[in-house]
Amino acid sequence: MYRLRETGVLHMRFFDRKKIRLLFGFTIFLVLLILNCVMYCNKAGMKRDLTVVIDVGHGGNDPGKIGVDDVKEKDVNLQIALCLKAQLQARGVKVILTREGDVCLATNGATNKKVSDMHNRVSLINASGADYMISIHQNSLPGHPGVSGAQVFHNGQDGAEALALCIQNDLNMAVNTREKAAKRIDDSIYIMKHADCPAVLVECGFLSNPEETVLLQQPDYQLHMAAAIAAGFCQYCTNEG
Repeated sequence: MYRLRETGVLHMRFFDRKKIRLLFGFTIFLVLLILNCVMYCNKAGMKRDLTVVIDVGHGGNDPGKIGVDDVKEKDVNLQIALCLKAQLQARGVKVILTREGDVCLATNGATNKKVSDMHNRVSLINASGADYMISIHQNSLPGHPGVSGAQVFHNGQDGAEALALCIQNDLNMAVNTREKAAKRIDDSIYIMKHADCPAVLVECGFLSNPEETVLLQQPDYQLHMAAAIAAGFCQYCTNEG
């Protein structure tokens, strides 16, 4: 809140020093994380001709999970995916998004739009000849609002587990208050099962957690999340190179 002095100078009525310090620390960490990603990607071992498909979960008539205050997963997914695209492209990686707007990928007239959407996503991924696929999603656990954090899953193909571990490590350092472990995903997840390339799925946070839902909608935090994923990807590529 602000009030106007008789001299006409605005000043803060309440000055929360703790919040200012936290914001400053968050900004410094984000800058260091991005510089760290640049350092890894510029090493001689980093391949420069990689293609990555970023699968942007849900879209159109499929909102995905509905979180606190009616926040839709599809919207958060797209914003983080666009940040990740920019991060990877800046480092010489060719990036293809399964969607760049609020659209469903189902074929017109399809009886089951969800099934058609899944099939078309897999066709796009496999036809692209991508080296890797990164799928962006949000989690939710209704009834457990305290659960939070980003977690990475992989499809078990050669290199997928190592990629998941690298990304999870950076997410644990960047955004998680409690360390999480990368895991093999269940075969019931159609896109992950049928992708021809090593694939990871990143659950960026819990829309059932009020505090995390607020963070996931903030552009700075979305960039922070994307920078951590990109840093993990670059670390993996450097190790593999």
